[in-house]
Amino acid sequence: QVQLVESGGGLVQAGGSLRLSCAASGRTFSSYAMGWFRQAPGKEREFVAAISWSGAGTHYIDSVKGRFTISRDNAKNTVLLQMNSLKPEDTAVYYCAVARATMTFVALTAPGSYTYWGQGTQVTVSS
Repeated sequence: QVQLVESGGGLVQAGGSLRLSCAASGRTFSSYAMGWFRQAPGKEREFVAAISWSGAGTHYIDSVKGRFTISRDNAKNTVLLQMNSLKPEDTAVYYCAVARATMTFVALTAPGSYTYWGQGTQVTVSS
């Protein structure tokens, strides 16, 4: 059974940092791109960042560029999201996901491009 488990969320003051982790089990995802999304109350799920299967390529939504860094460790079947200089507007439930197949980074911004999802971890940034 495939399972993605996010951790590392919490409450932090504006300007602070958090590191989210997503551990995958049930199969190996080293051949697939992975992504992070977030969803704030009353809003649609929003793409945050994606990383290629090798880790050599990354893509970010403009609002997090320069503040967030996505990385992966294929040996550990894990993907990370380092979040620095957090802002109150970053408050949301953050989800990791595994892409369906090889595709462009533009395609990877769409939730429909992903096949497996974690349960999410809450990130709250206070002002």
